[in-house]
Amino acid sequence: MNKKVKFVDWGLLDYQEAWAQQEVIFNSTIAVKTANRTNGTTEETPNYLVFCEHPHVYTLGKSGHPENLLLDEQGLEEKHATYYKINRGGDITYHGPGQLVGYPILDLDNFFTDIHLFLRTLEEAVILTLQDYGIPAGRYPGFTGVWLDADNEKARKICAMGVRCSRWVTMHGFAFNVNANLEYFGHIVPCGIDDKDVTSMQRELGYEVNINEVKEILKKHIANLFHMELF
Repeated sequence: MNKKVKFVDWGLLDYQEAWAQQEVIFNSTIAVKTANRTNGTTEETPNYLVFCEHPHVYTLGKSGHPENLLLDEQGLEEKHATYYKINRGGDITYHGPGQLVGYPILDLDNFFTDIHLFLRTLEEAVILTLQDYGIPAGRYPGFTGVWLDADNEKARKICAMGVRCSRWVTMHGFAFNVNANLEYFGHIVPCGIDDKDVTSMQRELGYEVNINEVKEILKKHIANLFHMELF
């Protein structure tokens, strides 16, 4: 099993371009697996951990409901936002500057073949990162992602997740609100949940957080939990 994972930071990148680049990596990894199975070869499959931010964009997953976007085309233009229907799981979500987006494009045959454990492990990495900043976080039963005060009426989501997995190769990932403009969440029913709030590290701490510092801390936790060798 190949535990080596290439870390890449794409910076601020248009969502469609990032999606296309993910697809190239995803499909090439599946091609290696298919060739190994067909030819009886044992070529190692690559693994990637990609971090980036996106300009304002709304994305709708395969199981989502278009009516959860509360803006029409004119409204999207006024907010300088784009909208895409995509091939991950989950409903609608928002990406924008100040939000740390992570795309683990992994061959889970190199780690563990359990998509639920994959999601719980990503959640745990975010939970540990928040703990490093003194923000207690956890899970909300029945929902993916990371939440604050999940056990009471103040429950609010700080990190959303939605992934695609084929032949145990993953793509898409998580959206972690570090300094995100939360006003943009007011134009959707986030993840189809209409009775819970959304928050960010900036809102909880009362100051703008160094997102590069958050990246380094989160990278460390992801690597430790997955027993990765990042390079």
